[in-house]
Amino acid sequence: QVQLVESGGGLVQAGGSLRLSCAASGRTFSSYAMGWFRQAPGKERTFVAAINWSGGSTSYADSVKGRFTISRDNAKNTVYLQMNSLKPEDTAVYYCARARTFYSGIYSTPSEYNYWGQGTQVTVSS
Repeated sequence: QVQLVESGGGLVQAGGSLRLSCAASGRTFSSYAMGWFRQAPGKERTFVAAINWSGGSTSYADSVKGRFTISRDNAKNTVYLQMNSLKPEDTAVYYCARARTFYSGIYSTPSEYNYWGQGTQVTVSS
C-alpha cells in the first residue's frame, strides 16, 4: 500500500511563498508520475501541477504557471511544490497524488491518479 504524506502548508500573506512536500512510501516512487491538486471550500478538486516519473517533464494549470514549480527527488521519494507570489485565490487544501500507471505521461484529471495524500491547508491572506 502506498502512503502519501503532505507537509508545508500554512498561513501566508499575499505575495509570499510556501514550499509543499509530499513524502511517499514504497520502493516504486521513481516509476510513477506525480501530481498536485487543490480544493477550495465548496469547489471541485482541480489540477495544479504534475511531473513525470523522471522529472524531465512538467505541466501546470494556467492559473499557477510562472508562479509555482513542481519538482521531485526520487532518492528521497519526495515531490515538491514551490509556490511563489501567492494570491488569496490560491487558498485551498492541497493534495499530492500518484498516477495509476507506471512510466506514464502527465495527467491533469484526478481520475488518472489512484493514491492520494490527506491534504495540507494553504491559506493566503490579502
